Amino acid sequence: MNILSVKNLSKTYPNFVLDNISFDLPQSKIMGLIGVNGAGKTTTLKSMLNLVNPDSGRIEMFGKTFIENEESCKQEIGVVFGGTYFFNHKKLKSITAVTKRFYKNWDDKAYEKYMKAFSLTEDKRLKELSSGMKVKYMLALALSHKARLLILDEPTSGLDPVSRDDILGLLVNLVKTKDISVLFSTHITSDLEKCADHITYIKDGKLLISASKPEFIKSFDHLKEQKDKGDLTLEEIMIRTERSNYDI
Repeated sequence: MNILSVKNLSKTYPNFVLDNISFDLPQSKIMGLIGVNGAGKTTTLKSMLNLVNPDSGRIEMFGKTFIENEESCKQEIGVVFGGTYFFNHKKLKSITAVTKRFYKNWDDKAYEKYMKAFSLTEDKRLKELSSGMKVKYMLALALSHKARLLILDEPTSGLDPVSRDDILGLLVNLVKTKDISVLFSTHITSDLEKCADHITYIKDGKLLISASKPEFIKSFDHLKEQKDKGDLTLEEIMIRTERSNYDI
């Protein structure tokens, strides 16, 4: 079963076109949405969520048409946009008090559990948290209303290697133990190596390929040079693809 299905999603700006993006995220899997900065990753996520109005396309979540069931679908998703934190001067307890009002399935006990597990204190102000702890706080909010799908935009961008591994390990654990599905955008190929089951690659607003990680890597065998031995790494695939006009 696909927890998320994106079909022919398009959005036109004066200097950029997102062109017919399609992919499917199976239940209880992690998908990395990869591309260099400016490739269209954030536009894809915002268009999916109707945060910007797409020109065309069809989005299904949990087997329902998103645009016709937006309110109920958003009750079951957790969204984290990296670097976009409002209420920066507010204490966490104040932000939580506002957030919980929007969710029918809010669970105070789950919230307390995640805050403790992530070593977060409600009396701290958001601006006092490190980038990694901000991501953890946003995840705590998402998990406390029993989100079944996490949609994360560059959640590890700007984090040190230890914090990045911590976040990625957390996502893997959530998928295994909580039956949660994850879609996260990134330009950091090592993130995909460590946790992604599926990869969707966007270049210049166009979809190059969306496939399971093994199929994704195999699809780029034509980028190998004779001197290469063994499989290409995801970093090598991305570097060579961005520098070339190869077709999949």
